[in-house]
Amino acid sequence: MAKPRYLHLLSRAARASQAIADDGLADLGLTSAQAGALFALPAEGGAGVNAVADALGLAQSAASVLVQRLEQAGLVERQPDPVDRRAVLLTLTSRGRTLRARAVERAQRMNTAATRGFSSDEQSTIARWLQHMIDLKETSRE
Repeated sequence: MAKPRYLHLLSRAARASQAIADDGLADLGLTSAQAGALFALPAEGGAGVNAVADALGLAQSAASVLVQRLEQAGLVERQPDPVDRRAVLLTLTSRGRTLRARAVERAQRMNTAATRGFSSDEQSTIARWLQHMIDLKETSRE
């Protein structure tokens, strides 16, 4: 039997999971990237664009564009950082908090569906391998 082509399977799975997530959030008017950005911001308080970029594995410029779209949609707003007057913090609007909460529920349901039929040990192994792949990418940048 041929050895599985892990990177090929991972690439296809990534595209499929993105499509599943986008479909599962579409009626909320969110993409999976937008929901991820909302998840990266605290429900109360704020965070910078760099926190969004780091959480999503995006370049700062891509995170800035994503945040601008969320701001235009009325989901986030910029507030002065009380610690650093040169910086701004992104905070969720009331609508942003509501959509974030609904998106969290959807994400939990999608994760449950994605792991159905896998034991806790298998799920731990999958999560460990996926994190390993992310870590390989991170260490290749250094």
